[in-house]
Amino acid sequence: MRTLFPKIKPYNEFRLAVDEPHELYVEECGNPQGVPALFVHGGPGAGCESYHRRFFDPEIYRIILFDQRGAGRSTPHAELSGNNTQALVADMESIREHLHIEQWVLFGGSWGSTLSLIYAETHPERVLGLILRGIFLCRQREIDWFYQEGASRIFPDAWQEFLNVIPVRERKDMVSAYHDRLVGDDEISRLSAARAWSIWEGRTSTLKPKTSVVEFFGQTHTALSLARIECHFFKNKIFLEENQILNDIDRLANIPGIIVQGRYDVVCPMESAWELHRAWPLSDLDVISDAGHSATEPGIVDALVKATQTMYGRVE
Repeated sequence: MRTLFPKIKPYNEFRLAVDEPHELYVEECGNPQGVPALFVHGGPGAGCESYHRRFFDPEIYRIILFDQRGAGRSTPHAELSGNNTQALVADMESIREHLHIEQWVLFGGSWGSTLSLIYAETHPERVLGLILRGIFLCRQREIDWFYQEGASRIFPDAWQEFLNVIPVRERKDMVSAYHDRLVGDDEISRLSAARAWSIWEGRTSTLKPKTSVVEFFGQTHTALSLARIECHFFKNKIFLEENQILNDIDRLANIPGIIVQGRYDVVCPMESAWELHRAWPLSDLDVISDAGHSATEPGIVDALVKATQTMYGRVE
């Protein structure tokens, strides 16, 4: 079974000013002459981690990571103004132009798969290939499944803690109820809601309980940006038309893709990966029989490392 490549440090780090007040953190590592590959993190709002560099062979890839608006090391932290899907796509273009890259491979999981698909449908001429994990098409039924009813039936114990933050009278619309608290002026209420929102995702992300994943999601810095930005996007239907990704799938007609999907993914159930694969002729679907949602699960790691190697053979 494949494992992550050895630890690696960036050879270039910089900050890129975009629309005020946003400033993005960007880094490059690997081979400056290699195939450019952009890592598109999840959430929205989660930010990049150092292990994200290690899905790629540093001898053959020019690996680019960035923290999306309000996430990770980008500033202002957890900022919602000017934070929407179209702005994030524009930011990716700004990074590409700043680095003088003609075309690149996109690698995205969960929300990262959503944003990668939207970017590719907006700028298909700039995309060599797509490597996607834990497909999230951000349709209303997917949001309802995880934040209203569905996943709650599989994790009723964790769901109860998610519910506890919200009075019974407001529970018919959990996203709106959380949104009120996450954008409110009461700091204690805001932080309590952020941790509950984020930990719910952490507890449901792996097939088997994994303390390190829950701890990451529970960190105040991560929880605040993840919860505020996710809830902001989902409250606004991610600033897209319903089912827009599949409606525009013909724009990917000439782009190869590899989809990696955990069979028991509760956060982003496999139905979306299956529908995407069926609609996209140049995609391959690799279903991991013993995995959930997290990119850290052994079977997912194995498949993603294999995918980066396979994709290199197709685009180099």
